[in-house]
Amino acid sequence: MTRTTMDDITAEYAAQDLAVSEPLRAVAKVTVAAKTDLGRIRENNEDKFEFYISEEESVLATKGQIFLVCDGMGGHAAGQIASELSCKCFIDTYLNHPTLDADSALRESVVAANRLVNLVGVSNPQRRGMGTTLSGLVLRQGEAKVVQVGDSRVYRFRNEVLEQITTDHTYVEELVRLGVLPREQAERHPQKNVLVRAIGAEDTVQPDIFTLDLQTGDRFLLCSDGLINHVPDVAIAEALRDLDPAKAAWTLISQALLGGGTDNVTVLIVRVDEVQTFEHSPL
Repeated sequence: MTRTTMDDITAEYAAQDLAVSEPLRAVAKVTVAAKTDLGRIRENNEDKFEFYISEEESVLATKGQIFLVCDGMGGHAAGQIASELSCKCFIDTYLNHPTLDADSALRESVVAANRLVNLVGVSNPQRRGMGTTLSGLVLRQGEAKVVQVGDSRVYRFRNEVLEQITTDHTYVEELVRLGVLPREQAERHPQKNVLVRAIGAEDTVQPDIFTLDLQTGDRFLLCSDGLINHVPDVAIAEALRDLDPAKAAWTLISQALLGGGTDNVTVLIVRVDEVQTFEHSPL
């Protein structure tokens, strides 16, 4: 049997193909904090966070700063493998993708991660059905790009308002969207965590991509559902408003554990301290 590796998946986007470039017009100065916890019930942690913050002007201009949270699923440690592979493959593909169209690069990076996780799953009987969520944030040229598959979430806190940017790809959320189920019942529905989209679950997957303006003072939270299941939005907003990113991350994890800790829990917080703009390339 031929073994598929991440290098095989991403080989079509070689680093030397990055002949195109653009001037750096804006860059976000950020403070970042992240924390993950096993929870109080699980025996292994299937969550994974990753970020890539380059100091190279060309990378900041074309790719920006990358932040990811993945929440894996599957028996025999398959979920842990899925989230690890997805993070690595997504970032590697995105950084080496030759296009300057961020949406296209993000979409194809999700496709590459999905292909890798799916192939690894079908090639090993113990890993069949493995998959993962993927919630990503890219800060590039004065904008925020959010990419989403699954039910991990990305929030933005701005001007005292906490906004959920992503939409959960769950069976229950589909019922709410169709008007079949009231929102207040969705939070207590026994199938609220049944996914209708995930990385690796099918041969193909379609991510949601959102584009947001970026302001000094914005705070972004990427988190797995281990946080959402136990910590209400009002507590999330208070932590992001009142605490620095490191303290907020530890506080939110502690609140999730005190609330039951029934799942792995991961938070990644990005505070935008300044958005620098340039009329011309700074170097």
